Amino acid sequence: MPVPAPLSADAWLQQLFRSQAAAKGSVIRRQKHDIERLLGWDRFRRELKHRGFHAVENAGQVVIFCNQDAVRIIQ
Repeated sequence: MPVPAPLSADAWLQQLFRSQAAAKGSVIRRQKHDIERLLGWDRFRRELKHRGFHAVENAGQVVIFCNQDAVRIIQ
């Protein structure tokens, strides 16, 4: 079975931010490793800032809040 071609950084971003969850203002989760490998932290932060989104990282996972609401850490 053929292996799919890897996504470019631009294609990955389009897929991420055009998802149904992102369009609805929900949260999405991605592996920290994928962000580092495909984009780098500087570009990822620029994309978040451009959209007014926030993200948190824990245990190798990044949770992206696809809205402009404030994020509070509960505990």
